[in-house]
Amino acid sequence: MPNRLEHEDSPYLQQHKNNPVDWYPWCDEAFERAKRENKAIFISIGYSSCHWCHVMEEKVFENEACAKILNEHFISIKVDREERPDIDKHYQGVYMLLNRRAGGWPTSIFCTPNNKPFYAGTYIPPTTEGTNIQGIGFIELTNIIAEKVAQNDPKLFQNADEVESFIKHKEHPKEATKLSEDFIKNFMLQAKNNYEPKFGGFSVAPKFPHVSTLNTLLHIDRLYDDKAARAMLLDTLENMRRGGMYDLVDGGFCRYSVDEMWLVPHFEKMLYDNALLCELYTKVYLAYGNESHLHTAKECADFWFNYMCEDDLFYSASDADSEGEEGTYFTYGYEELFEALAKAGMSHVAKELELMSVTPDGNFEGKNIIRFENIPSPRFEEIRRVLQELRSKREYPFIDKKIQTSWSSMMIKALFTLGSVDGRYTARALKHLEKLIATMYIEGRLYHTTLIHKEPKIEAFLEDYAFLAQALIAAFQATQDELYLIQAQRIANMALEKFYKNGMWNFSIGEFEVKAETTDNTYVSSISIMIDVLLSLSTLLEDDKYRHFAFKTLEYNSYDLGRRPIYYPYMLTQMLRYLKGERVVKASASTLIDSACEIAKLSYPFVLTKASSEEKILICGSQSCFAACEKIDEIDDAIKNSF
Repeated sequence: MPNRLEHEDSPYLQQHKNNPVDWYPWCDEAFERAKRENKAIFISIGYSSCHWCHVMEEKVFENEACAKILNEHFISIKVDREERPDIDKHYQGVYMLLNRRAGGWPTSIFCTPNNKPFYAGTYIPPTTEGTNIQGIGFIELTNIIAEKVAQNDPKLFQNADEVESFIKHKEHPKEATKLSEDFIKNFMLQAKNNYEPKFGGFSVAPKFPHVSTLNTLLHIDRLYDDKAARAMLLDTLENMRRGGMYDLVDGGFCRYSVDEMWLVPHFEKMLYDNALLCELYTKVYLAYGNESHLHTAKECADFWFNYMCEDDLFYSASDADSEGEEGTYFTYGYEELFEALAKAGMSHVAKELELMSVTPDGNFEGKNIIRFENIPSPRFEEIRRVLQELRSKREYPFIDKKIQTSWSSMMIKALFTLGSVDGRYTARALKHLEKLIATMYIEGRLYHTTLIHKEPKIEAFLEDYAFLAQALIAAFQATQDELYLIQAQRIANMALEKFYKNGMWNFSIGEFEVKAETTDNTYVSSISIMIDVLLSLSTLLEDDKYRHFAFKTLEYNSYDLGRRPIYYPYMLTQMLRYLKGERVVKASASTLIDSACEIAKLSYPFVLTKASSEEKILICGSQSCFAACEKIDEIDDAIKNSF
């Protein structure tokens, strides 16, 4: 019989509706019952495409012994971290406080009947015995906690009170530090120390793409002609796109690689990763001219159109698992491929399989992930059709059909960047932007998420305002239609009013007043995106108040930014933009639109465009113009000479 999650919209909560656990969604009723019956609270946070969340469901939440303990002695609450990032961020802070390291998903939180946390874990196996994971098993742990809560164990409740007081304490930076280009030296030193030279990236294993870091390396090279920055950037991008974490068959990146060479991922694909990587690969193509980077960017965008889109709205994620196992949809048997390619009339099949790293023993649990260690086969497009045909006969992984304002805005902005090269993507971006606003901005209120074809219920967080405003500014740049700029200003003003105070930003207000993260973690910090938005608005609207808010935010975070810039790469880029200044290319709207690709390829990275009635092309700063050009190809030199 289904539990209470049956009535929830969230696909993740729906996945747990038939668990034997008596789950509650996040609601007052659950906390009131815990207090009334003096029961401990168990809060489990995850998301629909999370591999280890599925493992914990199978091993623990479907386990009758585990469910029996939870149902008798706990009030159990399920939270979708993508639906309620405010709750997730709050409890990630609890995990960090209790364990002195970053957490992950699933997140497992135990609280007193008054909802004061005292224990935090991630994946917890059902029993201690027979596991190679350090710590106590779920059955043993929950029995101990249930007993201590029932006995009102003074030590447990004292610890919970101490955790609560630490959580409520708000720390502010020690002091302001003068903003300086010298911060770059620290960043490059820290990037080099973290860099893994054999396969690229900034760790050994697991490996995440670290798009913000790569993006900042691109800016540093463009500004300072830094060969080390360029090498780290290009080597990493080339290794990532060879296959494995990047799906060479359907397109699109998986979330991360479990090994050092980007070969074996957990196979889930997230909208935010693909949006940010699509934009980065496009920008790298514009900077260096390698067509393979543009090809990868287009494949990322096209994957989302082909598999993850409905009614001009983007889905949030697809799963790693299908047919009950991880990677089933994505991997191939040697004999299966040999036979299919031979049947398709392919010659030298064994050689082609070798080029794709396909062997009889396999490179992933006896099966094969397609990857090119060196140069791709010139016949791969032909082979790819065979690979796609084999996949078409398999069950496609579960798709989370949530629509999220922040993540969708990231992809829309990426499409505008791609549109500077190929106008078809600009047209797509405009359609998606209009549909997103119609769906998520209702009667003056912006919303965070909704399920496809349903009314949104959860109001927006800072990240939604930030990324949507950024996408609207990109729309203005692509079209020179000032209505988009006005909308961006309105969204930014709402964000300032709701979330900003004296240089500090909250991520959420209301039930959970959570301070916004400054670090670029899963994706770019919403604070850094707001700095980007404010600087753009200041220049395009010629309004210094937005620049003032951007400076106060940079100043508030300057102490940490100067000392540990590797944690704040996007903010570091915006600091450079603030110090060095922007250049605005002014010309007729038609000239700017027709010359979008040439303008996007300019060497200086901080360039905006604005339509003008002037006959010539003007190069301007924030308060004056420096040069007038007759032709587009004169702009680069004019900008260089303006400094």
